[in-house]
Amino acid sequence: MKYYLFGNWKCNPVSAQEAKKLISDTAKSVKRTEKVEVAVFPPFCYLYEVVGKKKEVAVGAQNCCFKEAGAFTGEVSPRQIADLECKYVLIGHSERRKIFSETDSFVNDKTKLALACGLVPVVCVGETDEERTAGRAVEIVTGQIEAGLKDVDAKQVLVAYEPVWAIGTGKACGLAEAREISRMIKEALGSETPVLYGGSANAKNGAVYLKEAGYDGLLVGGASLKADEFAKMFEEIEGLD
Repeated sequence: MKYYLFGNWKCNPVSAQEAKKLISDTAKSVKRTEKVEVAVFPPFCYLYEVVGKKKEVAVGAQNCCFKEAGAFTGEVSPRQIADLECKYVLIGHSERRKIFSETDSFVNDKTKLALACGLVPVVCVGETDEERTAGRAVEIVTGQIEAGLKDVDAKQVLVAYEPVWAIGTGKACGLAEAREISRMIKEALGSETPVLYGGSANAKNGAVYLKEAGYDGLLVGGASLKADEFAKMFEEIEGLD
């Protein structure tokens, strides 16, 4: 079975020197194998440095524009990302949806263009605490998948389930809840679409989501900024049957 360990650095670290050290330390501790695909997602300003210096891990971008080129100040197109020899791109992360008001339709446009440019989209979905409390988690995630992946071959993408209420809070999703969502996503898209879990995943709980909740990998936030903890997560996944 193929597993995935992806590290989203978000808007970290704050200097090129720190970014170089982090990718160097990470690359010394983990490596892509036939069993585990490891990738990191640095800020745009460090992509070239990370791609150009280290081949031990795959590299992805945290976002992309919905157009290949043009008058879109501040944006980076999937064509430009692919030209840097990146492999992946995150699309529809909850922080993009909440802070920058990205809609499911916008996610769909980006996903289609990323595929056309040769990138592998990692499409993020997840419910808020209010939606979860109201018993609407499955409804919300189902809607995000249906709209965000409309007219998309699901076998060409990865889906990351990140309950919004768990991201950066230290409150990871319970196994029963997580299992319900992973089962629903696989039923909707097919077993060939890898499904990752994210949301306060760390070295202590990460592998459990793969062993007991049906996930194919992890999308890690804060833990990916600590090379030693990221390495522990890799070792746990590499050791799975």
